[in-house]
Amino acid sequence: MSATHSAEQSERPGRIMSGEMAEQPAVLRRILERGAPLIHETALRIAARAPRFVLLTARGSSDNAALYAKYLLEIQLGLPCGLTSMSTTTAYGARPDLRDVLVITVSQSGGSPDLVASTRAARESGAITLAVTNNPDSPLAAVSEFHVDVLAGPEKALPATKTYTASLLALYLFVAGLRGEDGAAAAGALPDRAEQVLARQDEIRRLASRYRFAERMVITSRGYGYPTAKEAALKLMETSYIPALSYSGADLLHGPLAMVDNISPVIAVVPDGKGGEALQPVLDRLRGRGADLVVVGPAAQVEAASGGFVLPTEGVPEDLQPILEILPLQLLAYEVTIARGQDPDAPRALAKVTETH
Repeated sequence: MSATHSAEQSERPGRIMSGEMAEQPAVLRRILERGAPLIHETALRIAARAPRFVLLTARGSSDNAALYAKYLLEIQLGLPCGLTSMSTTTAYGARPDLRDVLVITVSQSGGSPDLVASTRAARESGAITLAVTNNPDSPLAAVSEFHVDVLAGPEKALPATKTYTASLLALYLFVAGLRGEDGAAAAGALPDRAEQVLARQDEIRRLASRYRFAERMVITSRGYGYPTAKEAALKLMETSYIPALSYSGADLLHGPLAMVDNISPVIAVVPDGKGGEALQPVLDRLRGRGADLVVVGPAAQVEAASGGFVLPTEGVPEDLQPILEILPLQLLAYEVTIARGQDPDAPRALAKVTETH
């Protein structure tokens, strides 16, 4: 390879994000092989403390991972969960009674000051604190009683990709551990399935062409797929700058449906399971309005829409499907951004570690 060609490759827009997306099957394998036993041990130690409530603390992509954990905890353990409003602690100085409360803080870097401050305050208020990060040496890990390393390796592109799916799998294994179960067996097919999805980038490139000039997008789902819809919208906004609005299918029917017409692009993330069944009336309404509807999900749903991406979900439980659902949508954000002449590695006005206070 010539030096000129090597330089061109190194400067190719999106090369870092592309490379990190491609690492995801290997990251998932690493978690299952190396991380799962440690996560299980941590979960058993926390389960022995019998938390009565869970608070989830995060920002950005990690907030969407935390929402996924909320579904897992409420559905599978019956534990009530809430999403932390950090300003109540960091700006207003509130100190709620958090005895017997599990506070899970999810952060790729573990470096944002508000996450560290709110976690420290939670621990001082009696909480059981768990940090889920990609950096075991981070300030967040240091102030937390327990830590889970998502083992994604360095992530240099500004849009989070491999750290997001790694966080999902780590949280799945943790919740399985709280139930006293080994979740690694159920998740064993994920790395191979992820490779299958990522190998179909040409399909996504063709799909992306219809969004090159989009002025806005709507992404919807229900159940376990809802965090995927939120994360996909975030990826599209931060890379391509397209205003992408994410809604639960139920919320979409409560008003926002009025803005959907036959030129409004809608992407529906349809889980193969109860979430997809709950989304069906929404899909029917969208088709009735002549929406430009694309589906990510089972083959039958894709065939009934005006295009989409069939996910290989056979034998994958619904609660693990979000790890596969987001992959084509990461690729879509990447391909739309490239088609619009922008660099997904370096979105304007963003930094890798966002220091909110």
